[in-house]
Amino acid sequence: MSSNNYYDVTTWPIGNPSEDVGEVINSIIADIKERQHASDVNDGGKPGAVIYLPPGDYRLRTQVLIDISFLRIQGSGHGFTSSSIRFNVPHDEWPELHELWPGGSRVLVDLPELPVDEEAETSKAGPSKGAAFLVKREGSPRISSVEFANFCIDGLHFAADGSDLPAENTYVNGKTGIHVSSANDSFRVNEMGFIYLEHALSIHNADALSIHNNFIAECGSCIELRGWGQASKITDNLIGAGFKGHSIYAENHGGLLVTANNVFPRGASSVHFNGVTRSSVTNNRLHSFYPGMVVLDGNSSENLVATNHFLRDHEPWTPFLGIDNGLDDLHGVLSVRGSNNSVIGNHFSQIIDAGSIRPVGATPVIIRLREGAGNFVSNNHVVAMDVHAAASDDCFEAQVGALLTTDTAAALAVTAVMVDPESTRNTVLDSGSDPQVLADRAANAVRATPTVG
Repeated sequence: MSSNNYYDVTTWPIGNPSEDVGEVINSIIADIKERQHASDVNDGGKPGAVIYLPPGDYRLRTQVLIDISFLRIQGSGHGFTSSSIRFNVPHDEWPELHELWPGGSRVLVDLPELPVDEEAETSKAGPSKGAAFLVKREGSPRISSVEFANFCIDGLHFAADGSDLPAENTYVNGKTGIHVSSANDSFRVNEMGFIYLEHALSIHNADALSIHNNFIAECGSCIELRGWGQASKITDNLIGAGFKGHSIYAENHGGLLVTANNVFPRGASSVHFNGVTRSSVTNNRLHSFYPGMVVLDGNSSENLVATNHFLRDHEPWTPFLGIDNGLDDLHGVLSVRGSNNSVIGNHFSQIIDAGSIRPVGATPVIIRLREGAGNFVSNNHVVAMDVHAAASDDCFEAQVGALLTTDTAAALAVTAVMVDPESTRNTVLDSGSDPQVLADRAANAVRATPTVG
C-alpha cells in the first residue's frame, strides 16, 4: 500500500527540483502541515513524512525551512569527491579527469551571494542566513526526530577573502549545510556528505543528537554544537575542516560521546570543547598539521580522553604550504583548562622537522595542563621524531607518502607533560620520562616512565 507521507522531489507537481529544490521541499513541508494539522487523532495525528531525493543534481536557490517534527530527508548516495584536489589541478588537465563534481543525491547550494569581510577573512553573514536547511521552531514541545540521510550538500565554490590564497582555498563563502537554531530532541544526521561549505553542521541546544557515519570534509568548520546540549554522540565520521575552523567543536555540553571518528588534518583543531563536562573523547584517530589538536577549554571538567591516536606532522601539499592555525609548539598537542579530567592510554606521534619548531629553539609540548586541578594523566605513549619535511603537488601521493614514512633521522626532544602553575593537585603517571615531565612535584603527584640504560 502506497503512503501519502512519502514524497519524491522529482514527481512533486510544484516547482522544478533541478532548478530550485528548496522551493520544492518547502512546498512539500507546507502540504504535510496542511494535511497533518490535528495534534491528536486516534492517539496520533502528525506522523511526519519522508522526502526522497533520487540520485541527481538539485540546485537550491531557496532556503529550506523545517518547522515540523518527524521529517526525514533522504537520498541514495552521499556523493563525496574532493573538490579541493580538482580546483588545485591545472585546468588543462580537467578534460582527463573521470568526474569533476560530487555526485550521488546532490544538493547544490546556490543561495544569493553573501558578502565577505576581507579584514576578518570570513563571511559577514551568520551561519543561519546562508544555510541550505534551516531548522527552526519555537514553542513546546521541542522539535524532534528530524533526520538527514544519505545525500550530499555541496557549497560549490569558496570566495576570495582578501588573502593571497586562491579563492577556492579560503574555506569562506557564507554557506552552511544544516543550521539548527531551535532546541531539539533526537535528531539524526547519518551517511551524509558535506563539502565546500563554510559551516557544514551548526546545531544549537541539542538533546540526544546522533551524528553518525558521515563524510564531512573540505568545509571551513565541520561539526559545531552550539548553545548547550546533553547526551549526544558524534561517532564513526570521516571529518576534515579548514585551517580557520574546527573539525569538531562543542560548547556547554554534558554527556557528549565523541568516538571512532577519523579526523583529517588542516582543521585549526580536531576536537575543541568549551565548557563541556562529563563527556568522552575515545578511540578516535586524530591527525593535524598544527598544535592544539584537542583543546579542553572554558573549565571543561570530568571528561575522559582515552585510547586516541594523535598524529602531528607537516603539511605535505604544495597549495597549503606556509599556512598554520597561529599556535606555536609550546601550546601543546592536547591542552587542558579544567579539572578532574582523565587522559589515559593515548598514543601521540609528533613527527616534525626540528627546523620548523616555533618559537625557534623551543621544546615542543605534547600534553599541557594550563588551569584547573585534579586531572589524571596516565599511561600515555609519546613518539617524537625529527624528519625532513617534503612537499608535493600531488595531494594523495603527498599525504599517503608522509603517513607511511617511518624511517627518520633522529629522535626529537619533547616535553611530554607540562603542568602550569595555575594547574595543581594533578596526578601524572607513566606518561614521560623524568626530564620530559615539567611539573611542580610539591603541587602535583608525578611518577615518571622508566627509561632504558
